[in-house]
Amino acid sequence: MFDPSAPHIIILLIVVLLLFGSTRLPGAAQALGKSLHIFRRSVKGLEDEKDAAPQAPARLPAADPAQAQIAELQRQVAELQRQPAGGAAGNGAAGNGMAQAGAAEPAGDSTSS
Repeated sequence: MFDPSAPHIIILLIVVLLLFGSTRLPGAAQALGKSLHIFRRSVKGLEDEKDAAPQAPARLPAADPAQAQIAELQRQVAELQRQPAGGAAGNGAAGNGMAQAGAAEPAGDSTSS
């Protein structure tokens, strides 16, 4: 498809030199080198985290009873957040029906008095 030969590379370097100029070209090369260095460090860090993750235990036993209770409450909150919202809507509808029935009762009392 694209076979970079010597004339192509020379033309490309001349175009780059004309675009950036001889004064900004060293700074651009330095910035590119720093960016590549940061990118390589980031990739290496991700690989290190990936390798270290399976070695860590899934759950550490809590030495303090308060810590164990906090962990249990956090687990329960996470379970509640995973439940579908449909169950809460059903309870709200029943509550509205009760409120309407209660509102009708005082109106009936005031007309009979």
